[in-house]
Amino acid sequence: MRFRPCIDLKDGQVVQIVGGSLSESGGSTQTNFQSKRSSSFYADRYREDCLLGGHVIALGPGNREAAIAALGAYPGGLQYGGGVTPENAFEFLDAGASHVIVTSYLFCEGAIDYDRLNTLARQVGPERLVLDLSCRKRGGEYWVVTDRWTRFTDFKVTGESLESLAKYCAEFLVHGVDVEGKMSGIEESLVSLLGESSPIPSTYAGGVRSLDDMGLVEALGSGRVDLTIGSALDLFGGDVEYADVLAWQPSK
Repeated sequence: MRFRPCIDLKDGQVVQIVGGSLSESGGSTQTNFQSKRSSSFYADRYREDCLLGGHVIALGPGNREAAIAALGAYPGGLQYGGGVTPENAFEFLDAGASHVIVTSYLFCEGAIDYDRLNTLARQVGPERLVLDLSCRKRGGEYWVVTDRWTRFTDFKVTGESLESLAKYCAEFLVHGVDVEGKMSGIEESLVSLLGESSPIPSTYAGGVRSLDDMGLVEALGSGRVDLTIGSALDLFGGDVEYADVLAWQPSK
């Protein structure tokens, strides 16, 4: 298991948000943290600490300049997600992204569009594509949500569905949206599902509140699920010390 760092952007600034508060207009988003530091500051820090596979996520418009700055500060070290399509994917790859992350483009009217997925995978290459399967719980099961996590799709996260997508991409990124940014504990059943069933590398994000959650994700995910820590990290105003995360990381 590895720690995967993050840089979330809203209106060009590095933030941490409560995932369930996102809206299509962006007006009601609940923000836990807004940094005075640039996106490239965080990218430089991750580069200096040799942390690979983190992600830069643009939460809505107005983030292109900050995203490009972060990718340029750590070429090959960060993935990019936010409005990715076949038309703009190479803009971010050429700017330094190791992979592009995509969700909403692949879903039309709440259903996955395999023609779009095939097109994107052929154009970008599965080895540089990450599918964001961020999900919410409904009826005791996890369903992918799109459109800034406001719309349920008909795609249920199961071992079978993960297997069906694995040939198109290199990794899965999965936010537990109902706990994202709340620092109330992880979605344990979701981490277990990824550990048991994901045929390719996967990264979980959402709900981390202490360093103990790193060990919990490692155990529940059978060491196969990587972890992102956002709002709880002291870099973003939280109580989990970044230095302690780094100290935990090398021995794992």
